[in-house]
Amino acid sequence: MARNSPVYLNALRAFEASARHGSFSGAGEELNVTAAAVGQMVRGLEEWLGMPLFQRTATGKTRLTLTENAERTLPDIRAGLDRLGIGLERLRDSATGGILNVTVSPAFAAKWLLPRIDRFQGRCPDTDIRLETSLKLVDYRAQGIDIGVRYGDGNWPGLVAEKLMDEEIFPVCSPAFSDLDNLTEPADLTRTTLIHDLSVDPAIGFVTWDMWLQAAGVPEGQPQRGMRIDNSAAVLQAAIEGRGVALARSILARDDLAAGRLKRLFPAVQVPSKLAYYVVYRAEYASLLKLRTFRDWLIEEVTRLRS
Repeated sequence: MARNSPVYLNALRAFEASARHGSFSGAGEELNVTAAAVGQMVRGLEEWLGMPLFQRTATGKTRLTLTENAERTLPDIRAGLDRLGIGLERLRDSATGGILNVTVSPAFAAKWLLPRIDRFQGRCPDTDIRLETSLKLVDYRAQGIDIGVRYGDGNWPGLVAEKLMDEEIFPVCSPAFSDLDNLTEPADLTRTTLIHDLSVDPAIGFVTWDMWLQAAGVPEGQPQRGMRIDNSAAVLQAAIEGRGVALARSILARDDLAAGRLKRLFPAVQVPSKLAYYVVYRAEYASLLKLRTFRDWLIEEVTRLRS
C-alpha cells in the first residue's frame, strides 16, 4: 500500500476495538464482522504504517498485546475517533429527526419509561428511540449509547451522572393476597411467602429482606420462605398475582400502587435506599440537542410526579 494512501476509518476502529477487547473476536462482535475480517483490517493498517501494532509470537500468531509505539499513540487515535463520532452526531443532530440510543434496565423500561414515552414522542415525533434494555452496565462507547438511566450510587467512571430520583423500599402485596389479614405487624412477614428481588447486588447497597426486617425491628435469623426472581418488574407482577409479599422499589411500584393493583404494608416503617436513579451520558455528548431534549423531558416527568 502506498505511503500516501488514506488510513481507512474501519481499520482504525478495528485496531482500537481490538486493543480495548484484547482480542480480534471481541472486536468482531462489537463491529458485527468476523474475527478474521478484523485481523485483516489491522494487518492492512500495519502494512500502511510500516510497523506492527501488536506483539507476535515466533509463530507469527497475534497475541493482542500492544507494542510500545501502539500503546503510546492509542489515546490519540481513540480521541480522534471520539471527536469524529461527535462531529457526525452533531451533523445528524442539526437535521430534524434522528435516532436516540437509550439504555435502561428491563424493569425500569416496563414500569416507568414505556408507560410515559408517548409524551416524549409527542413532543419529538421525528426522533426515534432505540431502547437497549439490560441489567448489565453497558459500554456507552462500544454500544453507541447516547444516554441512559442507571440505578446505583452515581459513580460510573468516564460518564456524567445526574441524580433523577431517590427511592424508598417497602413491602407490597395484592389487595387480594390470601394471607393479608394475618399481616398485622412486620414480624408476621416471617411466616408468609416473601418474594426476593435478585436483580441488584446487595454488595452495592441494595436493600434486601434481611435489611428491611432488621430496620423494622424484627429479630435476625427469622425464616424467609418464598421465591427469588432476577427482574424487579417480574417481582412486582408476582405480587400482583397474589403469589406473596414483595419488597418493592418505590419508583417501579408507583403506578401499580396508584391503580390499586398493589397495597403497601406497614407504611410507618420507612427505609430509604442508598441507591438512586441517575441520568447518565458521556460528557462529550452533552451538547447534542437530542440528548438535551430527552434529559430535560426525563426531569420534567419526575417533576410532574412530585407535583
